[in-house]
Amino acid sequence: MSNIQNKVKALISKMTLAEKVAQLGSTFATPLIENGKFAPAKAAAALKNGIGHISAPAMNANLPLREVAILINAIQKYLVEKTKLGIPAIIHEECLNGFRARGATIFPQNIGLASTWEPDLIGRITQVIRQQMRATGVHQGLAPVLDVTRDPRWGRVEETFGEDPYLVARMGVAYIRNLQGDDIKQGIVATTKHFAGHGLPEGGLNCAPSHIPPRLFREVYLYPFEKAVKEAGILSVMNAYHEIDGIPCGASEELLTGILRDEWGFDGVVVSDYFAIAQLSSIHKIAADLSDAAALALNAGLDVELPFTNAYGKPLLEAVKKGKVKMATLDLSVSRVLTMKFKLGLFDNPYVNPEATEKVIDTRPTAHLPWRQRANPSSC
Repeated sequence: MSNIQNKVKALISKMTLAEKVAQLGSTFATPLIENGKFAPAKAAAALKNGIGHISAPAMNANLPLREVAILINAIQKYLVEKTKLGIPAIIHEECLNGFRARGATIFPQNIGLASTWEPDLIGRITQVIRQQMRATGVHQGLAPVLDVTRDPRWGRVEETFGEDPYLVARMGVAYIRNLQGDDIKQGIVATTKHFAGHGLPEGGLNCAPSHIPPRLFREVYLYPFEKAVKEAGILSVMNAYHEIDGIPCGASEELLTGILRDEWGFDGVVVSDYFAIAQLSSIHKIAADLSDAAALALNAGLDVELPFTNAYGKPLLEAVKKGKVKMATLDLSVSRVLTMKFKLGLFDNPYVNPEATEKVIDTRPTAHLPWRQRANPSSC
């Protein structure tokens, strides 16, 4: 058993049921702040048992990145010093084609980047994204999108690397490797999405069912995700909203455990697309209520609810108490979240230097880009 495994086991042994469940939940930053600053009185209820993730504080607060770093430090300080177990939070943000934050660098949409057929270019871009996010106190990015899309009616085509599974995989692997870096304590956890088949919805309608035969599903739509796991070492995966053969991806044990973990060997954390767990009840109608939805999702292998605690709060507590979720299943997901926090180095130092954020906001790649190397000035 590794050192991290021993630490996780010891920590779980000290946790109450409520504290375990809290590690699988999340909250936006806005309920924790007042006038742009962290407000301990407002945060007390949301953070009393700790928290798994803080969702998109840069986007929610819309503050300059120096102020975002100060806010994140204050949240972490509260968790470390004012909660019983002192467990820091993972901070996540969107970074599809740049860190989604005020003042951060935004790059061309993925569909345009894909047309370059230059994985090295993607790598240089994600190095910049990694530096800017880490300097602000962020640990996880909700990207890359590895949906293979073949229906131009779908309104999210621009988020993807297009229709060719090989190209999507090569761009995705480059993105993941450079976002996570050589040392995850200095990197950003990549989150590949949307698992899986999200890019071919019925009628081109976002979130509609995907009617994909098993062989096509494997050879085209799962292929980039498999490469992300086996070749790039992806640390997090996000479920898709839609259903396949009547089973929503967020409740599919075959997809989230059978294929992802048992076949491919993924050992990271599965996070929900925003509000996806509640949708098992409200939209897909396969769960009677939020407690049933929580049980279906967690039993299938979905570890963390984003962007705020809903089904994975009191409804999950109820599901565990009623035996819908075994304690061993709950502990497994908690251990995955805590393992990620140890790997990120959060227990050693969850803070950043706010004064350093402004120095990296205008970051440029350190090497010339491939297209520049090949350019002929006389032909411009």
